[in-house]
Amino acid sequence: MKASVEKGTCMGDRNCNILCPEVFQYDEDELMSIVQMDVIPEKFEDAVRQAAEECPADAITIEE
Repeated sequence: MKASVEKGTCMGDRNCNILCPEVFQYDEDELMSIVQMDVIPEKFEDAVRQAAEECPADAITIEE
């Protein structure tokens, strides 16, 4: 699984950072969350899916 956060769409509410800080990091310069790894480890997949579902801006894209 891969995940990305769309620049310009992310509102910076940091919910994904709270749900899965191992994968998502807040970039203070860009004022948005970023994905810290190219391929999401299986143990974090459910949390990343939850973050995508709960993202109010629908800024997180998941590629299976």
